Amino acid sequence: MKIVKQFTVKDDLTEEEVQSGLRSAIKDGLTSQAMTTLTSGVFLVAFALKLGASNMVIGVLAAVPFLAQLIQIPSIYLVEKYRIRRAICVYSIALSRIFWLVIALIPFLFSIETGLIVLIIALFLHSALGGVGGCGWNSWMRDLVPHDRLGSFFSKRMSLAAIVGSILSLAAAFYIDRWKNIFPEYELYGYSALFFFGFLAGMLGVYFVSTIPEPSMAKLEKRQKFLNLISQPFKDVNFRNLIMSLGPWNFAVNLATPFFIVYMLKSLELSMSFIITLTVLSQITNLAFLRIWGRYSDRFSNKSVLTICGSLFMLCVLAWTFTTMPGKYILTIPLLITIHVFMGISTAGVALTSGNIGFKLAPKGQATAYLSSLGIVNSLSAGTAPILGGIFADFFTERQLSWTLSWKSPGNELLFQTLDLQSWEFFFFFAFLIGLYAIYRLTKVEEPGEVEEKVIIYEFIYDTGRLAKNIHSRISKLQSQFALLAVINSRKRLK
Repeated sequence: MKIVKQFTVKDDLTEEEVQSGLRSAIKDGLTSQAMTTLTSGVFLVAFALKLGASNMVIGVLAAVPFLAQLIQIPSIYLVEKYRIRRAICVYSIALSRIFWLVIALIPFLFSIETGLIVLIIALFLHSALGGVGGCGWNSWMRDLVPHDRLGSFFSKRMSLAAIVGSILSLAAAFYIDRWKNIFPEYELYGYSALFFFGFLAGMLGVYFVSTIPEPSMAKLEKRQKFLNLISQPFKDVNFRNLIMSLGPWNFAVNLATPFFIVYMLKSLELSMSFIITLTVLSQITNLAFLRIWGRYSDRFSNKSVLTICGSLFMLCVLAWTFTTMPGKYILTIPLLITIHVFMGISTAGVALTSGNIGFKLAPKGQATAYLSSLGIVNSLSAGTAPILGGIFADFFTERQLSWTLSWKSPGNELLFQTLDLQSWEFFFFFAFLIGLYAIYRLTKVEEPGEVEEKVIIYEFIYDTGRLAKNIHSRISKLQSQFALLAVINSRKRLK
């Protein structure tokens, strides 16, 4: 009864309560982004490599957060039985984030070999408990956020989170490089500090989650059996098409993206600071276009935006295969910069609409089962891909596929290297092909308000041009102001 009193639900929330809840959800988004920035990505991979992680282990680490989400299957029962999503979220997320404290203490308490095992176990428990909270969170947000503001709200939340992530990731990267220079023999302890501050940010996020009001779940006419509940989304033809699209999509993305960092660290031998700079560049472009995609998803449809952004993202994945020919060459760095810019543009739309389309197509009163079923399939797909990548990484390291065009003349012969796949580049190419299939499956989904993609492309070109003009005009104004200040200062010196 204590839990019930502390986390009461209301049949109807006032507009003031809704707005207060949305503000708290944004604050949680900022603190959660801070935690994610400091505890994942390049920092987690580099930490694991220092503990002696193999390609297989890197694949397992990338898969663990997704496979642990399968805990959502019993979580559906938990949410439907007790119907107090805020309590479930707060307790499960708090327990989940404690494990970042355990990971931060690995260099102090364990040997290198034992530390790697503890890292995998702690990351699994963190992800599994987080999955329990995620099940209730999705259903909760679906009922809290007004449907006509889904795109604008989540784009704002993601935009602010991207700003926090960009600033923190740059600061953390320069800190790690500086730490390595000063204390090369204690490099692991530098990562421990990052994970500890990530833990603190995560626990602050738990507080913000506890302040979000919860509307009561829609009352069911009759209780359904658990198996019928989780099978219902697969009987809905339109939602099944969505599952059959996002499942392969998540497999494709996670066959490639977990190994981008390993590829840049090992194959291209780039520094941590440069890799983070590329990441921040991607986040900046992501931030610039989040509002645009959010407005389009509200005005047109999530499906139309997702189709365009998904296609662009897969072209970026394919472009990774051209960053070596077969080694680093003059276009490697410019190509990496271009890839990260367009990946930022495309992931802004993909991240926003791939979640919102599930919210929109899930029937009211059945959101928990629908969204959790979608999450289960996505988790299986996303978790399987990096494990397969890790298993076959060594196999493809010893293989190479090249395609060279030659031009022969009586006195000369010209060779053009058009394709050269080796090591991780095979996964990038396979991911591109699977991603194209996922986009094809997306065309089978029906969403109210969808328009032809060319309409959005025309709007996008117009808005991009207007954005470029605004940036150019602001730069021109700054240049004029600096020139005026220079003239004034020069006159003062003459006097």
